[in-house]
Amino acid sequence: MKRKSPTEFDEFTKLVDRVLAVPHAEIVRREKEYQKQVAQKPKRPGPKRKVKTSAVARESNDKD
Repeated sequence: MKRKSPTEFDEFTKLVDRVLAVPHAEIVRREKEYQKQVAQKPKRPGPKRKVKTSAVARESNDKD
């Protein structure tokens, strides 16, 4: 098995430290922001998100 040089290990350690330094709240905020952007693309591939209808919209449909 090929051993990695100390510089590769140091680079990996620095990268992991940078990733772990991001607070969980920041990750959650970024994920919500990303999900809003994705929801605006109607022609995206894959399963579509369910749209929750409000009670007002259901009432107006019932009257028709």
